[in-house]
Amino acid sequence: MSNVSGVIKSIQDIMRKDVGVDGDAQRISQLVWLFFLKIVDDREDELELTEDNYKSPLPEKLRWRNWAKDSEGITGDDLLNFVNNELFPTLKNELEIDGEDNKRALVIKNVFEDAYNYMKSGTLLRQVVNKICEINFNSSGDRHTFGSIYEQILKDLQSAGNAGEFYTPRAVTTFIVNRVAPQLEEKVLDPACGTGGFLSNVIEYKREHFVKSPAEEEILQQSIYGVEKKAMPHMLCTTNMILHGIDVPINIKHDNTLARPLRDYTNADRVNVVITNPPFGGMEEDGIENNFPATFRTRETANLFMALIIHILKTDGRAAVVLPDGFLFGEGIQTRLKEKLFTECNLHTIVRLPNGVFNPYTGIRTNILFFTKGKPTEHVWYYEHPYPEGVVNYNKTRPMRFEEFETEINWWGTENDGFAARVENEQAWKVSVQDIVERNYNLDIKNPHVSEQLSHDPDELLAQYENEQSEISNLRNQLKAILAEALSK
Repeated sequence: MSNVSGVIKSIQDIMRKDVGVDGDAQRISQLVWLFFLKIVDDREDELELTEDNYKSPLPEKLRWRNWAKDSEGITGDDLLNFVNNELFPTLKNELEIDGEDNKRALVIKNVFEDAYNYMKSGTLLRQVVNKICEINFNSSGDRHTFGSIYEQILKDLQSAGNAGEFYTPRAVTTFIVNRVAPQLEEKVLDPACGTGGFLSNVIEYKREHFVKSPAEEEILQQSIYGVEKKAMPHMLCTTNMILHGIDVPINIKHDNTLARPLRDYTNADRVNVVITNPPFGGMEEDGIENNFPATFRTRETANLFMALIIHILKTDGRAAVVLPDGFLFGEGIQTRLKEKLFTECNLHTIVRLPNGVFNPYTGIRTNILFFTKGKPTEHVWYYEHPYPEGVVNYNKTRPMRFEEFETEINWWGTENDGFAARVENEQAWKVSVQDIVERNYNLDIKNPHVSEQLSHDPDELLAQYENEQSEISNLRNQLKAILAEALSK
């Protein structure tokens, strides 16, 4: 299947004819649950060949092969009645999910918990199903096309207005995983996992560096954890995990990580690695803030995630978190959070990303904070990531590429010796903890090797504003005097 974008477009064109599907978000939700069932069925074809006595968690009548595969099969009102009155009620409420042997069924139930069939025409639904049947996810070529399908869905989600909530460019996720370097046995968590970009990178990294036997593959399968609050990205993430060989992604939860009181997390819940791009700029529902100590109570999502991440890391656990500039210079609760971060963790590196990395989803400038729990911060290294030569901004046709991070990787060094090999250069500089404390934990520090740079420091911006207002007032007074003199003559 070569033209993935064209196939997705033709499916959505069919859906647009259906009176029950209203807008991109519903079309994409419809598309995702259909893809999920097709991918599960293709995977079961493989499992039946490789596992003795494999038994599907789905009743025979509900397996994709028995109602969807035949292009001349059930259609019209019969198909609609089957989907609405048999398929969905069973997948939502009637699968056997208790016990170790029914984890696959539980994964399916979790995916369909908030899924809906929006289509009102069984004839159009049959046309969509036939299109999806053209893809064979057991074919290595077609399996890799899911990456393209995933990207196409995200592009369509942008027009639905919410893609940026759970999208991180692949170049950024790959760089973060490369630097955090999770070991095979280490438990890795993304507490706001979206569609699974970070986790799929972790799987690829661990397979490439460690997995040489079925036993090591089993360790990998048990080490991947994610939580996603919204139904559609959770469904996409679960599907993504299956396509990345996590056969039973039971550890991808459909939940709000922040809804659990911080005090309820025990040592058993702590993890070795947290990598995430938490939603920023959003507000949690009333009451969520009460799950946190009074010092850190706020409804701002990213701040709550930072408090959670510091708490949930094991001693010597490592984290990399994408955060906006606002966190660096923020005051109040953000100052207290940064003080806690500096006291309990070694914030050893801040990579400052240029504008446009998240285009076209958001223009907010972002940073990657790398820290290790267990020792206080003594100094912070900054690295200002430059645009490649000839590039003035990123966009849909010219996104950031992983190869651009080669200079950071070559400069990085190792944490074991305190990054002794690092040296200051035009992009890199070091700031002591004393200097940062004197700045009231304002981490928005300019590159000292660049003469002119836009500041985000509130005090500097206010001072600049006052100077400009004073200049305007002086010019206005001069103009008044000139006019008064002219009129008097």
